[in-house]
Amino acid sequence: MFGLGSQELLVILVIVLVLFGGSKLPDIARSLGRSMNEFKKGLQEPNAPDSVVKEAEPKEQQKAVERADRAEHGDAERKQEHRP
Repeated sequence: MFGLGSQELLVILVIVLVLFGGSKLPDIARSLGRSMNEFKKGLQEPNAPDSVVKEAEPKEQQKAVERADRAEHGDAERKQEHRP
């Protein structure tokens, strides 16, 4: 396991026990297990949910948004914003 022996694991456990205290260890282990399960589920899902991945808008829709933006903010501001 990562090239760690039993003595190294024991030292790490003692350090964690001193830092977090005995009452917090079950909570930390539980949250670590939940996060590992969520990570594994995320790796197994072929596609991300729609809320995370935004699909590209069709070109007609993008042009309509640009026209509305130009009408609302004026042509001069648009040229300044999109200047290379």
